[in-house]
Amino acid sequence: MENIKENIYPVFDRMMTRKEKEEMLGQRGLMVWFTGLSGSGKSTLALALEHELSARGILCKVLDGDNIRSGINSNLGFSAEDRRENIRRIAEVARLFVDLGVVTIASFISPERSMREMAAEIIGREDFKEIYVSTSIAECERRDVKGLYARARRGEIKDFTGVSAPYEPPVAPALAIDTAGKTVEESVNEILSLVLPLVSSH
Repeated sequence: MENIKENIYPVFDRMMTRKEKEEMLGQRGLMVWFTGLSGSGKSTLALALEHELSARGILCKVLDGDNIRSGINSNLGFSAEDRRENIRRIAEVARLFVDLGVVTIASFISPERSMREMAAEIIGREDFKEIYVSTSIAECERRDVKGLYARARRGEIKDFTGVSAPYEPPVAPALAIDTAGKTVEESVNEILSLVLPLVSSH
């Protein structure tokens, strides 16, 4: 069988550098990775952060679980192998954005620490900021916007994180936020305090 890699000739040495792209944009690339249970507030915070950064003239892109799974990862299911491959592909795409100087915001349950470690390795640890949305499962179930917890409790959804599949919280996240009893604005202001100094080129 032909070795496909023998026919690949990367041209990275002739491309514009990341530094050149960042200077052109006037900002630094960064990966902001939200992790937490379904219903914890990840997507809400990711979208609010996008709006706040955009309002400050910072180019950013949100990668959200449902959108990714309906597009680039539409062929993946929810087995352990597929969940890992889902995160691997997301990390590879995110690295391209970060290398462009774009602030990239990911909102994924990413339940296993090893998955998030893999993502950090692919993207680059110095560019990877993990934000743990630590909202309790009781609060997430109370919200249950999509009715997923109720279905999981009835056994209609297998391997549902927090009910029939485990969630491994981060050991040392860059930031932990419990959205219960907090406004979106209060939570986003905490995140901005972390992110803005890292993406500013001044």
